[in-house]
Amino acid sequence: MPDNDTVLLELIGEIAVLRLNRPAAMNAVDGRLRAALTRHLYALEADSQVQAIVLTGSGERAFCGGQDLDESATVDTANLAGWLNRQHAMYQAVRDVDKPIVAALNGTAVGAGFQMALMCDLRVAHGTLRMGQPEVKAGLASVVGSYLMSLQIGHSLNQQLSLTGELITGERAHTLGLINDLVAPNEVLPRAMERAQALAALPGAAVRATKQRFRERTQAGFEEACSAGIRYQLECYSTGQPQRAMHAFIARRDAKTTHPRND
Repeated sequence: MPDNDTVLLELIGEIAVLRLNRPAAMNAVDGRLRAALTRHLYALEADSQVQAIVLTGSGERAFCGGQDLDESATVDTANLAGWLNRQHAMYQAVRDVDKPIVAALNGTAVGAGFQMALMCDLRVAHGTLRMGQPEVKAGLASVVGSYLMSLQIGHSLNQQLSLTGELITGERAHTLGLINDLVAPNEVLPRAMERAQALAALPGAAVRATKQRFRERTQAGFEEACSAGIRYQLECYSTGQPQRAMHAFIARRDAKTTHPRND
């Protein structure tokens, strides 16, 4: 799949809809998607015709299933820092957009997908989707995700979700304030479009200045979390536990593909 097919762009009036487009892999982030999303975001920020952005996923299963494990499994202590810095650059592209960004969570949003959703300005979801930070289950520290959650929820619950890797439903996330609008599955994208259009209609300078102020208030913490992420993930990778967990998952997935059950 070419890079320009991993993220699809649709312009609807003044609203740009960006769709993560790896549905067979639950729209997981790999190098191609990472580069394409970063490129699209900066191009849309520079496009005077675009006043707001909706970020969503292809298919019904997932908004984004996190990092692509086929890629993650190739990472080791020698190339980890560069890989995480490229991830940091994608996240920074989301943060750098001064135009409103609304996440339309059409399905599962975990790991990197959950983090991207938290970096958007508003989030629309349906009640049965699953979201959260399952990194610890793959042998990884929850560092950037736990920082982003600290901007939204209290310390005790952040600890619980980060340490256990538990996922929560969209309904629970709405109760906690992580989701702004909870709607039926077929209403997620329309409601996100309504939100984007309402934000696009506001005075642009005021919206930009407000977003810039939020970024100023949180940028130092975000940068520190990304730097800490490299240190702590190096420690985790040095144990070999993430690699073993990822390879075991890939083996189970491939076995199911090769020998599907006939239930």
